[in-house]
This record gives sequence, structure tokens and C-alpha cells, in this order.
Amino acid sequence: MSLGTLYMVSAPSGAGKTSLLKALLEQDEQLHISVSFTTRPQRPGEVDGKDYHFVDQDSFLLMVQQGSFLEHANVFDNHYGTSRDEVFAQLEQGYDVVLEIDWQGAQQVRSNLLDTVSIFILPPSEEVLRHRLTARGQDDAAVIERRMRDARAEISHYEEFDYLVVNDDFAQALDELRAVILTQRLRLERKSKELQGQLGTLLA
Repeated sequence: MSLGTLYMVSAPSGAGKTSLLKALLEQDEQLHISVSFTTRPQRPGEVDGKDYHFVDQDSFLLMVQQGSFLEHANVFDNHYGTSRDEVFAQLEQGYDVVLEIDWQGAQQVRSNLLDTVSIFILPPSEEVLRHRLTARGQDDAAVIERRMRDARAEISHYEEFDYLVVNDDFAQALDELRAVILTQRLRLERKSKELQGQLGTLLA
């Protein structure tokens, strides 16, 4: 069994990253998403261990001291982190693993692991992004402006990623994400390991 591939997917808030990844995961049983640890309060409908691993701040900081995270960050006054052991366990079982993280987290992962594939999801325009954030009806004008500033800062790091996907048409963006996954699975170093027996017979 060949090792799985680690994918890092980043996007500004409102670009549609979460919806795209949810649809992608529903279509691909070999693809798993890493469940992050967070100190953020659990929201109604969220399931501990499925949406996030919810922990208190002291527990989180202890995990940081123990080197338990591939990456961790403070976002909107809450801590988030990716478990090193959980990710490695899934990769060793041959699953592809997706990390849904920001550009800072992606930089941390790159500094720890050389073999990663990174994808940045862009909104089609600033106007569309603002409309999506406003249409949620969850935030006041000041929060929307903060999210827009954060979005510009996030987008400024697009050149650090391997692939760019523009989420204008949802179906097309989903097809492009699937294409990236398929391309990586067909790479020589991975596919040849899967076909060792067949290749040996063909070359005998």
C-alpha cells in the first residue's frame, strides 16, 4: 500500500472552501479531512470529534508544548491545531488527507513536511466575496469589514500554493478540485507502487 497524499486547502472566508470540500469528500471515500483541535466554543449542531475536537485552553497549550501539532494558530481569538499523530496515521493507511487551514498554517506544515500538495480557492471578485459574507446574515458591518481585510491578507499569499481554483461556478470548481486529486494519484512515484505486481509481470 502506498502512502496517502497530504493536501492543504486554504481560502479567505466566504470563498466557499468548506462547501466545496464537503461535496468532494462525499464523492471520494479515499479522501479524509483532518479534524482540528480548537478552543472555540461548540456551536449548536456540531459534534465533538467530527466537526472539531473541542478542548479548553490549558489542554491546547499543553499539546503545543508537547509538539502534538503539525500546525497551530490563533484565529479570531480562538486556538486551532492539526494533530500530527492523527494525520500520519491516516496517511500510513493509504488515505489522502485534507487540511483546511490558512496560509500561516500551510507555512508551518511545509516547514515540517516536504511532501504536500497545496490548493488555494479564490472568490471570483471582491464584490462577490462581500455579497457572500453579507448574505450569511451572521455578522454586523464592522465584522464584515474585518473579514474583508483578512481576506485580502489571505489572498496576498496565493503564490505560495501549488494550485489555484476560482469558485465562481460551484460545479466547475468542484471538478477542478477532483482533477487535482486525480492528477496526484496518477503521478509515477505513487502509481508505480500501486502497480508493482502488474509492472513486474509485464516486464518479466
